[in-house]
Amino acid sequence: MKEFTQRKFYRPYIGPNDPCPPIKVKSYETPPNLYMGFQPPGLPQYTPQEALFSGTLWPALFSPYKKPHEWREEE
Repeated sequence: MKEFTQRKFYRPYIGPNDPCPPIKVKSYETPPNLYMGFQPPGLPQYTPQEALFSGTLWPALFSPYKKPHEWREEE
């Protein structure tokens, strides 16, 4: 079984008359709050400086953005 990631992959339809070279696998990111039904009380919090750097106060809602070419190398 694959390890859980917030990056999802799909294979788009490639038409026979597409003028451009096809991108065979595309990807997108899903936000962490999608998998958390509600925000439970007492979640750990970042320090104010870490929260400003991360863009969120709660580590459970932090999602680092990786560039698509970095994900392809890991596959």
